[in-house]
Amino acid sequence: MSRITGASFAISAFLSYQGVSAASLDDCAAMARDSERLRCYDSIAGRGGPTHDTSTPSEQVPLAPSMPVPARSKFAEHWELRPQDKQGTLRFTEHRPNYLLATYNRSPNNTPYRPLFQLDPQADGLSKFELAYQLGFKLKLLEGVQGSPLDLWFGYTQRSFWQASNREASSPFRETNYEPELMLVLPVNWGMGDLKLKFLNLAVAHQSNGQGTILSRSWNRLYLQAGIEAGDLSVSFRTWRRIDSEGDDDDNPDIVRYMGRGEIVGTLNRNGHEYELMGRCNPRSGKGALQFGWAFPLAKHLQGYVQYFSGYGYTLVDYNDFQRVLGLGLRVAF
Repeated sequence: MSRITGASFAISAFLSYQGVSAASLDDCAAMARDSERLRCYDSIAGRGGPTHDTSTPSEQVPLAPSMPVPARSKFAEHWELRPQDKQGTLRFTEHRPNYLLATYNRSPNNTPYRPLFQLDPQADGLSKFELAYQLGFKLKLLEGVQGSPLDLWFGYTQRSFWQASNREASSPFRETNYEPELMLVLPVNWGMGDLKLKFLNLAVAHQSNGQGTILSRSWNRLYLQAGIEAGDLSVSFRTWRRIDSEGDDDDNPDIVRYMGRGEIVGTLNRNGHEYELMGRCNPRSGKGALQFGWAFPLAKHLQGYVQYFSGYGYTLVDYNDFQRVLGLGLRVAF
């Protein structure tokens, strides 16, 4: 009995110290609503406020201020232009579209390959049907160069063309174009309303086909690029200057005459569909090219892809040959 009496005295002393009488425990137990009963017990234990909530519903749950959701920007996400887009350095991301196409070329360029065909009695020129794929990635080498807003990127693009159905010529990869680049990217975000200049890009690029003798093609360029957005429409403008010497060892001294001095690429995104139009031209020669692309959703990271090319420079070895090529296949979506 002495132990029970001691425990009761301790409980009574504790409740008295908290400013709550022993009778309030019975009051809590008599409450019908679980939330009120819990608050009552918490108040006795020193965890909560008053046993009866006198606040209004709007006072009980403070509303968080609504934060504006930043609009999506293709260029900002692609080049990590805004603070919320930054992903750090040395992380592989998409540079140019990655795709696999089955193509039909109504007039393949046999001229560069004729000496090789003469060595192979089974060969009968290029097939009009081939498989073409493109791989493009980039990674940021430096973020905020010397404390500036400039980022330094490395990019790489590879396009390969496989004569898969040309068994007479042993189904060769007739051409592969390699293009590494170094790019300084400056975020801008200047304009009026929805029309904004998003970035400027100064870069040096090398492009070659890795071939030797009569099939060798290569050139180096310094280019300036600007990207403009207006809602779902994004347009990039690129102008370049060839920087390698045009000497006796130049396999394609007139490449600028056909490939032009710049290009424009416009992209429209609507309901998961992407429509792209590329154009390039040399005003002096009147030579150039147009390319239309349409990507449509198939799965989360996979799109159907249609591409049509008309003009010069479908590949490096074809830089001075006019071609029309239709392709249908798949594109990886990031």
